[in-house]
Amino acid sequence: MSDPEPCRMKHTEDPEEQRELSEVEEESEELSEVKEESEELSEVEEEHHVQPGGKPLSRSKTKQTFLKKRIAKKSTTCTQCGKSFTNKPSLKLHMRVHTREKPHTCDQCGSSFTQKQHLKGHMRIHTGEKPYSCDQCGKSFTYKHNLEIHKRVHTGQRPFTCDQCGKDFMHSSTLKIHMRSHTGEKPYACDQCEKRFSDKQHLKLHMRVHTGEKPFTCDQCGNSFAQKPQLNRHMRIHTGEKPYACDQCGKSFALSSSLKVHMRVHTGEKPCTCDQCGKTFIVASHLKRHLTVHTKEKPHSCSVCGKSFSVLQTLQGHQKIHTGVREYVCFECEKTFITANSLKRHQRIHTGEKPYKCSHCDKRFSVSTSLKTHERIHTGEKPYKCSHCNKRFTQSSDQKKT
Repeated sequence: MSDPEPCRMKHTEDPEEQRELSEVEEESEELSEVKEESEELSEVEEEHHVQPGGKPLSRSKTKQTFLKKRIAKKSTTCTQCGKSFTNKPSLKLHMRVHTREKPHTCDQCGSSFTQKQHLKGHMRIHTGEKPYSCDQCGKSFTYKHNLEIHKRVHTGQRPFTCDQCGKDFMHSSTLKIHMRSHTGEKPYACDQCEKRFSDKQHLKLHMRVHTGEKPFTCDQCGNSFAQKPQLNRHMRIHTGEKPYACDQCGKSFALSSSLKVHMRVHTGEKPCTCDQCGKTFIVASHLKRHLTVHTKEKPHSCSVCGKSFSVLQTLQGHQKIHTGVREYVCFECEKTFITANSLKRHQRIHTGEKPYKCSHCDKRFSVSTSLKTHERIHTGEKPYKCSHCNKRFTQSSDQKKT
């Protein structure tokens, strides 16, 4: 006699049995829903029945209250994003976010808004109304939010901190832009040259390179500039303001870049090198002028004597020899000079200023040519050669003596 087959779970294929199983599942779901409703109803009953001194509601009225609350809850929830609101008008306003409906339009510029109060705030741009004033400095603002942000200037509050370097910012938008310095993100691209920028404002300023737009005009001379900081720097020509002072010799400059270049006089730094002879210069313009020595190019000619010059400024100075104009006067001794540079060098006799320091021995000089000649003592350079005996000299005057 063979062993009996092991007992197995029977997988039903009978449609009638399948239907019964489905009914059981549906009943289970209904029971679950009823349980939830029962729990919510109990809460409502508790709320309305357990009230000292109050008349308890009947079971039917309690259920009606419960159903009203349930319907109200559903009717104030956004079907698009699930956000809930305390009332229907708020939900209605919110729905415009999804429908993009903007029923309130500005009759001045045509801009549209989702809410009437937004339009009301916008209208202040046209009327110039600024109802919110700072109690510290009196500055006025169109919007209350802008005033609150401005107040951080006085309080020093910087609530937005970079988690990469710890730097603090007054505005979240500034932090967002700053973060791109860490990520390297440059989302704004120029459609003319494909140069990219980390923020929209820098792209806007850059576009003026292509459009030629110069919206900032000097009210003194009419010169125009692409950026306001450029105009501010230019205005120092008219005001005479020189806020950047050298801590070595006290000389002041209108631009920080000019001070930076000037400091090379004291440090001896000469980053611009001639690829023809290896001679070095403090600034690129001096190198450019020097290169004409190699090219022999002298495009600027004197209309009186025909003498040619490689640099326009040199020609302009030369022409004053013919006109006899000596417009630069020393206020110490009343001596006159043809050029501003000549006067400047002369004034060092009175001030005792010696801005040119030898990098080898600390000796100082009032003019750069004297320093240059002196440094040949240390370098051994003798650029002047006698045409008769090939003897060499550090100065041309030494050659003439022999």
